[in-house]
Amino acid sequence: MVNELKAKTNEGISVGICTPGVTNANSGVIKNSNTKCLLGMPLKNDIENVLGYQIVMENDANCFTLAESLLGSAKGYDVVFGVIMGTGVGGGIVINGTLHKGRTNIAGEWGHHTLYPNGNECYCGKQGCVETYISGTALEKRWLELTGKKEPLQSVVQDLSDEKAKQWKKEFLENFGISLANVIDILDPDIIVLGGGVSNIPFLYDEGKKAVYDKVFSDSIETPILKNSLGDSAGVFGACLLNS
Repeated sequence: MVNELKAKTNEGISVGICTPGVTNANSGVIKNSNTKCLLGMPLKNDIENVLGYQIVMENDANCFTLAESLLGSAKGYDVVFGVIMGTGVGGGIVINGTLHKGRTNIAGEWGHHTLYPNGNECYCGKQGCVETYISGTALEKRWLELTGKKEPLQSVVQDLSDEKAKQWKKEFLENFGISLANVIDILDPDIIVLGGGVSNIPFLYDEGKKAVYDKVFSDSIETPILKNSLGDSAGVFGACLLNS
């Protein structure tokens, strides 16, 4: 694809790639990825060897947040917290149009703060991580535990009228509320943008927002919690913006 693009332009091109996890600055290998086959792999170096020049590689949630802050739902806001809830739970922080990655490149990783000590086991080796409760994968697993039915999330949310479904929804909202309220208490962003497959659930933007607001350490809370506007392509746009 890169060679095809190069053949169509006389201008120099750059390549940005978003990926689950991040590249360890010291070793050059991927860490903190829920796509476990990438862990310990020198992905950036491998791609650079194939292409013959350097590329920019960044965490997918960071790319999502960058794109939504510059081009999408969070455009015009100074401090943006971007949320990915899909196979896993990730997050990114953009301040005044620039990614805030933190000293060890883990800023925004709210999916791995502990929601329940001694709770569900996580691939990261800890227990009780947010990701193990409100990722799409975790929500489908919990539905199977409660109902005995293996169904995709899109089907689950179509009918939440019976008692087991109500229990599933109540747990989800409680966990979503606690987790995101903790983020607001620490970062107090100007806006939160939701992405990933779970962000397509409509009740997150009314009942979900209330669940968050009810737990924030403030008597006045008005942080916008909005759906992304760039869809599944947000991360790709963000990867392109890494070189700008």
